Amino acid sequence: MKALVYVAPNKLEYRDEPDPVPEAGEVLVRVKASGICGSDMHAYFGHDERRPAPLILGHEVSGEVVSGERQGQRVVVNPLVTCGYCDDCLSGRSNLCRQRQIISMEPRQGAFSELLRMPECNLIDIPDEMSYLHAALTEPVSTGMHAVLEAARASRRPLAESRVLVLGGGAIGIAVALILNSHGCRNIRLGETNGLRRKTVQAAQVCDVYDPINDPAPEADSWDIVIDAVGGAVTRDAASHAVKPGGAIVHIGLMDNSGGLDVRKLTLQEVAFIGCYTYTMVDVRATVKALHSGALGPLDWVEQRSLSEGASAFVDLANGDTPAAKIVLTPDY
Repeated sequence: MKALVYVAPNKLEYRDEPDPVPEAGEVLVRVKASGICGSDMHAYFGHDERRPAPLILGHEVSGEVVSGERQGQRVVVNPLVTCGYCDDCLSGRSNLCRQRQIISMEPRQGAFSELLRMPECNLIDIPDEMSYLHAALTEPVSTGMHAVLEAARASRRPLAESRVLVLGGGAIGIAVALILNSHGCRNIRLGETNGLRRKTVQAAQVCDVYDPINDPAPEADSWDIVIDAVGGAVTRDAASHAVKPGGAIVHIGLMDNSGGLDVRKLTLQEVAFIGCYTYTMVDVRATVKALHSGALGPLDWVEQRSLSEGASAFVDLANGDTPAAKIVLTPDY
């Protein structure tokens, strides 16, 4: 099969790789679309020790089952592989499974390839009329869905009545804004440093957009919920500054792991801080329905490129040269 392989920091090769061989309980999926995630970019820069070269990256994937009883079925993949029998899995929090694995991280190869092996229980059927391109958005949008639901549980106010600040206008940030809007929230502000992406978010017409570098900072102590889709010291500082007493910060991003958080304010003002990792299968299924129903809009913030052009897509993302919140790669069949 053809695959886009991470071989060294800032270097990808489009080349032949052995076809994957399914293990017990697994099937082969012919990849139809696979999105580039921020974690793929971290690996590409050589910043993720969990993703050593050589490795096939990519975990935001839709495709067609080509082995087993479900052969021919159109599916989206839940890339988080869990044990299924621990307390977390059985209590509906499979994303916290101690034995969890995610494709594109050792020991599992990812989906920037023509074929992918997956446990059959990780596949969700998609409607015949749903495009593979939009189905591939399920994984990042599920992350946003999980964050919004966690924010709703922590907030003292209904989402529809809340002032919500979103930090970051990539795929997860724009997904959060769209999901909040679908829940009736109309007071959303989103910060994004890249001017091209700001225009993309503005075109969705669900939130006020600002430039964190050149525009005034959001009002201090004024936001019921702050959702940090970047996860850096600078955004944690901004979140700590903006959140109101008794409010909630939901931290999704993984840019770095230290600095920025005002723990004294969180303590004295009873601010909830929620670390938010991936999603549950319930979140994934809800996301497929939301994407297919049109509840999240026309999804026109996606750019499609061929897998053979994947290396240049990574360069454009690294340089901030694309307005797309998400680039999705499709194999060159």
